[in-house]
Amino acid sequence: MDVNAGPPAPGTVDAERLHRLLGGPDLAWLIERIRRRLAREQPLTGPVSLAHPTDAQRAAAERLLGRAPRAGRSLTVRLDAVDAVLRRSGISPDGLATAVTALAGPVTPLSRARHEEARAWEEAYEPLHVLGGDVPRLTDWAARLRAEGLVRRLARTPHAARLLLTDTASALRELPADPAVSLPAFAARVLGSAHALDDGTPLATLTLSGIRALTGFPEGSGAAWRRDAWASAGLLRDDLSSTVLTLNLRGDPALDWMADTGEPCVLTLRQLVHRAPAAAPPVVWICENPAVLAAAADAHGADCSPLVCLQGQPSAAALALLRHLHGHGTRLLYHGDFDWGGLRIAGVLLRNVPWRPWRYTAADYRALAAASPLLPPLTGTPTEAPWDPDLAPALAELGVRAEEEVALELLLGDLG
Repeated sequence: MDVNAGPPAPGTVDAERLHRLLGGPDLAWLIERIRRRLAREQPLTGPVSLAHPTDAQRAAAERLLGRAPRAGRSLTVRLDAVDAVLRRSGISPDGLATAVTALAGPVTPLSRARHEEARAWEEAYEPLHVLGGDVPRLTDWAARLRAEGLVRRLARTPHAARLLLTDTASALRELPADPAVSLPAFAARVLGSAHALDDGTPLATLTLSGIRALTGFPEGSGAAWRRDAWASAGLLRDDLSSTVLTLNLRGDPALDWMADTGEPCVLTLRQLVHRAPAAAPPVVWICENPAVLAAAADAHGADCSPLVCLQGQPSAAALALLRHLHGHGTRLLYHGDFDWGGLRIAGVLLRNVPWRPWRYTAADYRALAAASPLLPPLTGTPTEAPWDPDLAPALAELGVRAEEEVALELLLGDLG
């Protein structure tokens, strides 16, 4: 021994002796308890206990402390005693904390770990924050998505979440697609894989959620709903199933022939994407229910004004047709049911293409209600009517619903 050697440097341990003393498998439970206290920043004093120890674990504790532990069903070791052994023996002059760190690696305090995790999640949401700033229509959606915790459930870790949100933002920045494109082709171009937006993937879930915020597409479920939700943003999973019902539109030989006969015509999304009508009339009337279009065909035939029927929520085909007509200068006039569902449908359409009300204002509703004393009660969840701020309060006040058929005589008069 070098008598001139000074005291051990701070943090120095005798690794070989330390491993023999504390490194065996029968004291692993003790090391784990000490590390747990270090992580929680608790003092390494007082007793720790192990229920139902084996004979080997009791023997290891006896060797560590140089005496037999107390008898009983559990095994108790005082950390102060272990610390004293380590300091007195010179195995770890700085005590128990230094010894355990040298033996099993550094311990990150839980408070610091939580802080680091919180910072990592903050950074993970950065693509979502930037997207909300770049696309104002998505600002509220981005805040709601973060608050609801859906991203954490889908991604689990901050790293996975950042990758997921980066791809989600990339997809939503490109939407709505105009002209409409195949969903796999879009995914391949924007995300690098044709299957990136397949059903059931976290990326498809978040992107569909963002699409609803972009287009106002209503909540729903099922394969048909997903197909129409994608299509509302111009992404086509099936360009034949989406259709729109029309009357007396012109612009190609088939449409011209149908208009000459005054018969309704069904157009598919495929037709509208590949060969939209070449003619755009000055005005096109839009209704919600097919009964109105059928009655117009019966009443006016080939003399009826051009009419488009949504048949409920606007399909991808309907949106493609109306965007095309609007882009070529057609003025669009809309009428729907006077109820909360009708107002929602009209709102979805308005977020996708500009239109003006066709007998679809508060004044029209009040006049219709006054002339129709047996209207059924209004039900459902209220919503707004951006084209006429007085309409929603009028519905709430009168509390009755008026479907389009109630106004049929007035509507047919306009279409003649």
